[in-house]
Amino acid sequence: MGKVIDRNIDIGPFVPAPDDDMLICRCEEVTKGEIRKAVHDGMWTMTEIRRYLRSGMGLCQGQTCSRLVKGIVARELGVSPADLEPATARSPMRPIEMKIFGCEEVDA
Repeated sequence: MGKVIDRNIDIGPFVPAPDDDMLICRCEEVTKGEIRKAVHDGMWTMTEIRRYLRSGMGLCQGQTCSRLVKGIVARELGVSPADLEPATARSPMRPIEMKIFGCEEVDA
């Protein structure tokens, strides 16, 4: 897997597109336009995009949107999605009551 290293390349100015209001990350309500704008603002890795916009940090942990985000970033940079390193993925989590961890009897 390659890496996008050369940050000196000019990807051109951000030009709004008609579908920029399309919701890509439903958990964090991140739109395609926000992702495209972040790339033009200098966030070129999946980890940077994730930290800046919180895409992929919701309940599904990117299980729904990570491929879409990667495709948008790659398209804006003019590279193959395979050239972008994936962001760290985590399993989907839900809050659990402490009594479950303590093996206490749970009321039905």
